[in-house]
Amino acid sequence: MLGFGKIARSVFGTPNDRKIKATRPLVEQINALETEFEALSDEGLKDKTKALADRAKGGESLDAILPEAFANCREAAKRALGLRAFDVQLMGGIFLHQGNIAEMKTGEGKTLVATFPAYLNALTGKGVHIVTVNDYLAKRDAEWMSKVYGALGLTTGVVYPWQSEQEKHDAYNCDITYATNNELGFDYLRDNMKSELKDMFQRGHNFAIVDEVDSILIDEARTPLIISGPAEDRSDLYQTIDKLIPHLQEDHYTLDEKTRNVTFTDDGNEFLEAQLRAHDLLPEGQSLYDPESTTVVHHVNQGLRAHKLFLKDKDYIVRDNEVVLIDEFTGRMMAGRRLSDGLHQAIEAKEGCEIKPENVTLASVTFQNYFRLYDKLGGMTGTAATEAEEFQEIYGLGVVEVPTNKPIERIDDDDKVFRTNDEKYKAIIDEIQKAHDKGQPVLVGTTSIEKSEMLSQALTQAKLPHNVLNARQHEQEAQIVADAGKLGAVTIATNMAGRGTDIKLGGNVDFQIMEAIAAAPDSDPEEIRKRIEAEHAADEEAVKKAGGLYVLATERHESRRIDNQLRGRSGRQGDPGRSSFFLSLDDDLMRIFGSERLDKVLNTLGMKEGEAIEHPWVNKSLERAQAKVEGRNFDIRKQLLKFDDVMNDQRKVIFSQRREIMEAEDLSEIVQDMRHEVIDELVDQYLPPKSYADQWDAEGLQGAVIKYLGLDLPIRDWAEEEGVDQEVVRERLEDESDKYMAQKASAFGPETMRNIEKQILLQTIDAKWREHLLTLEHLRSVVAFRGYAQRDPLNEYKNEAFQLFESMLESLREDVSEKLSQIRPMTEEEQAALMRQIQEQQAAQKKLTEQAQPVGENAPPQQTAEGAAPGFDESKPETWANTGRNELCPCGSGKKFKHCHGRV
Repeated sequence: MLGFGKIARSVFGTPNDRKIKATRPLVEQINALETEFEALSDEGLKDKTKALADRAKGGESLDAILPEAFANCREAAKRALGLRAFDVQLMGGIFLHQGNIAEMKTGEGKTLVATFPAYLNALTGKGVHIVTVNDYLAKRDAEWMSKVYGALGLTTGVVYPWQSEQEKHDAYNCDITYATNNELGFDYLRDNMKSELKDMFQRGHNFAIVDEVDSILIDEARTPLIISGPAEDRSDLYQTIDKLIPHLQEDHYTLDEKTRNVTFTDDGNEFLEAQLRAHDLLPEGQSLYDPESTTVVHHVNQGLRAHKLFLKDKDYIVRDNEVVLIDEFTGRMMAGRRLSDGLHQAIEAKEGCEIKPENVTLASVTFQNYFRLYDKLGGMTGTAATEAEEFQEIYGLGVVEVPTNKPIERIDDDDKVFRTNDEKYKAIIDEIQKAHDKGQPVLVGTTSIEKSEMLSQALTQAKLPHNVLNARQHEQEAQIVADAGKLGAVTIATNMAGRGTDIKLGGNVDFQIMEAIAAAPDSDPEEIRKRIEAEHAADEEAVKKAGGLYVLATERHESRRIDNQLRGRSGRQGDPGRSSFFLSLDDDLMRIFGSERLDKVLNTLGMKEGEAIEHPWVNKSLERAQAKVEGRNFDIRKQLLKFDDVMNDQRKVIFSQRREIMEAEDLSEIVQDMRHEVIDELVDQYLPPKSYADQWDAEGLQGAVIKYLGLDLPIRDWAEEEGVDQEVVRERLEDESDKYMAQKASAFGPETMRNIEKQILLQTIDAKWREHLLTLEHLRSVVAFRGYAQRDPLNEYKNEAFQLFESMLESLREDVSEKLSQIRPMTEEEQAALMRQIQEQQAAQKKLTEQAQPVGENAPPQQTAEGAAPGFDESKPETWANTGRNELCPCGSGKKFKHCHGRV
């Protein structure tokens, strides 16, 4: 008997079906306009853009002009790229414009879909940001789609790291700007550290389309973007603690793999205390539980986490004597990304790498809070439905599954569960061999570099040719993916599975043509193209007959989305394909989440070695386990967001204040108000309300007025005058301080004074905000313990953060008033003395450079006064002598020598 839910769905359709149905009239309108727009000249398309932009700026809603805008964009894409958007692509574009996430399967042309809503929203003149997961995709998509936007009369820019300031300014001022999520977030933080409006890059947050939205807004959501400066070096402490950790016994700590947590036991604490005393890290008579031990305890905990939770070749790799993190979701290296709170330094000590000092946070923001700045947000991905609740709750984004252009022909097998890893891998090798023998290309998904390399060795022993795609082969990624669909190809991939590049059956014809032209530059490119296209057509047909791409996964990830992404590499655009998951009870997910019951079941069934259990019920139970993990991760992200929202509210206040200060021509009133508030606070402090004159601390007030206002006033005499109360003292102080600052303004000149006020205000705000961020970090790390006293840590954090913010603003007013009271114009003698001092320092530096003697037989040629060795030529590495590995590369790239020509 059908349940009520199923009956209702069969009559009314699912909510998703109803959303799809609602867009059909719009798609029909766009299609009806096609012949009208086909008749327009190339110039006519641009004229249409101008007309539509005038209507949008004139107040007409974007929804009203959507059909014409989409029809114009489709015609431009047809002419510029030879691609005519399918109806389902127009639907995806409509959902993005409405502020939804369009879930579109791999190979359905998401890159082209983004052009429709981007073009429509760019007509307002406020700019549109298209966000990608890496710089390669940002540049590729910008270059490819700029042909469409150019045909419509719009400008396209791309933002990437190490770009010149002018290029970045120009890119942000374009109608459509392509950039990575990291670069957008960092530019937002950099903008809010600038002191001039003209130096800011971003001109607002109007509309963003986020590609691979699940990766950016969920997988990366907990990652804060931090701009930091160096703190004191503690390398010795990390190295000493690192030597202690290997001496720990198993009963000294408890490891919880479910929560990825490791803690010391009582025995472990006793052992550590003895060891730390022996190494002079813990004074005699002081225990680990004393407040003075906080720093040592923190570093010991991080050392333990580095050894027990972070595994080499899974969580990070060591490259060029550096610890480089690996993204657990995409398997890519995250160059430049560092773990905070000394954890990265603990891993560097463990691996014997150069330990880089910890950093002090200057500014930070999470992706969750950065992307919530946009007035409207849309997103695209192949896998979002499983996280629909999180997208709705945190970002207010609905998820709509857009139907595929052609029905999916892929066969999805039930999971095969083996008793042990050995049995599983033996079955995998046999399965790959079978597929390879009939010419079917196989994409093998693994969860770590270590496992992909282990499987690679097994395939080498079985004499099966294959490619490996993991973080070590990051540079060859596009090439390996392009070959993954060739006849008989075997490709082992970590979770990344070549995102952003389609696996095409028979191989990627464009890559093959480029390779062939590069190999034979004298041949006719057109002949090469025809020959390869003919060969490719035959190869594609052969691969289809063999069953299409076979995705063989060696493990289930704890997130269903990652499994679906891997599965989605096969069966694109109606191609045949197959997917299968081979699992064992030794797999992390099975081991941590209830393999004991399954093991009993398998024993009861009396399974023989090498046999696998296959049943839809097994799939269901695994999906339930995955859903549990996803739910727990969502709760963690939600809780973190609640804490981060407290800081975010304060960040918005500070950043908007900075902007107001930069925009203001005259800040004298703001500065005067601050000074008057400082006077109010001083009077209240030293001359308490409702007190008598003989209870006043007139001497204390006089000292404070000298410090904060730069005025030596006879306050003790005022206190003895008849009829003088707190209000009179307050008014006299305000009058005297206003006169004093007016004299300063006339001495400097009004314009100079206004500029000084602006710079002092901005510098003081920045310094105070930095200190405040550090205080909030410390507060966040200790507030969790309030739970033991039956108090809600979040409420405690909110209350204390608010009090800290209030006291920060109070000290800000005091600092600004104090600094402004101390400045004065330099006399001519002082200016001349300063110039002489600068010239003497420059001469001494030059003399030092000329006299510097090289040391030892391997010393470089002596440097000339200009700093370059004789015979030096930046284009010839042999003339560079012994360049230090951490010096800038002489080629002029701007990179360190070890990352450029000195790369090992």
